[in-house]
Amino acid sequence: MPWDKNDYPSSLKNFDEATRNKAIEIANAMIEEGYDEDRAIPIATDQAKEWADGASKSEKDEMKNVSNSTLQDHEDDENDTDLDLLDNDVLVKPHEDGWAAQTVGAERADQVFDKKQDAIERAKEIAENKESKVIVQDQDGNKQDTISYK
Repeated sequence: MPWDKNDYPSSLKNFDEATRNKAIEIANAMIEEGYDEDRAIPIATDQAKEWADGASKSEKDEMKNVSNSTLQDHEDDENDTDLDLLDNDVLVKPHEDGWAAQTVGAERADQVFDKKQDAIERAKEIAENKESKVIVQDQDGNKQDTISYK
């Protein structure tokens, strides 16, 4: 069932409009790809929160003003890339500012932490939600550990 600005899961009601619209867009794309609603909604919710944390004011303004037809249209490349990343594993890897938790194939880290353990905890949250794996690297970028949530 495609959702729109007027008809969306109740779990999104307390989100600001831009984040809610992004979650609706992601959830609709996931449903179109064959995901069950019960799985699509929490994943879309987390992905939208991550998007909101890193989005610029202009990106948020654009998403706030998006039309219902855009929320239900999933043919553009950006949405396809977002869907491709949904099932990817999560890396904990060295970063110039500490340790990054980053989805494999993503252009940038979800978050960067001073402590490696904090990055691992964030990666575990993401991977558990996506039912994927956490791949932990050492300081040299070599694989150190794998934690599976599949």
